[in-house]
Amino acid sequence: MARSETLTARTFLLHGLLAGLVAGLLGFAVASAVGEPPLASAIALEGGHEEAGAGDGHTHSHGEEASDDEASAVSRSTQSTWGLLTGTTAIGLALGGLVALGAAGAMGRLGRLRPGQSTALVAAVGFVAVALVPFLKYPSLPPGVGSGDTISERTAAYFTFLLVSVVAAVLAVALASRLAPTRGAYAATLAGAGGYLVVVVLAAAVLPAAQQLGDFPADTLWSFRLGSLATLATVWLVIGVVLSGLVGRTWARSQEREARRELAASL
Repeated sequence: MARSETLTARTFLLHGLLAGLVAGLLGFAVASAVGEPPLASAIALEGGHEEAGAGDGHTHSHGEEASDDEASAVSRSTQSTWGLLTGTTAIGLALGGLVALGAAGAMGRLGRLRPGQSTALVAAVGFVAVALVPFLKYPSLPPGVGSGDTISERTAAYFTFLLVSVVAAVLAVALASRLAPTRGAYAATLAGAGGYLVVVVLAAAVLPAAQQLGDFPADTLWSFRLGSLATLATVWLVIGVVLSGLVGRTWARSQEREARRELAASL
């Protein structure tokens, strides 16, 4: 497929930033509705444990009290409103830009897919490789869960698995694109998906297991993780829908202009 003079990398990036902005706003709405209640419950549980520890006779030094004051400098209400909005918007913009640049690089390289279709595919693969699969291996943890002594190891394991997942997804798409002309779309898709699954399953088996949860309430944990996944899915879904729609509309308009120029030249 010939590349469009209208659909430049800059155009993709601008579309991606707009899609990311919309995704961030909607992600904030979802996080507020389904993510904040279990998070508040987890924070309350953590506070209860700390109070219990203080009641058992543990004392705090002046340095620890100062640290607590610094940690509470931003109120919980601010964190759950403007702080959350800022976070989801920033993540949406960053992901929108990255997906847009990936879609720009993939345009014309995924068989006969039109730019809007290839953009949707890039967003779908990105969600699986960047968000869903790493979440299944290392799901999000609420406050008060996990040892601070192992945070560096857990962070390193997560990003290692994320890198493996992304690289495997890129190679899987490249393999499917290479096989499609000779083996057909169905067989090529199976080969790419199968190769990706083999790699991530092996990586998941080799890398350390997720953090032990202890006696944290299962219902609160389930609600927290469900809210986190719902927020991630919303951001990625909105980016995919809005970005592919904008790209598809820009492509259609460029094709219409090209058709009119050809018609005028033939008269």
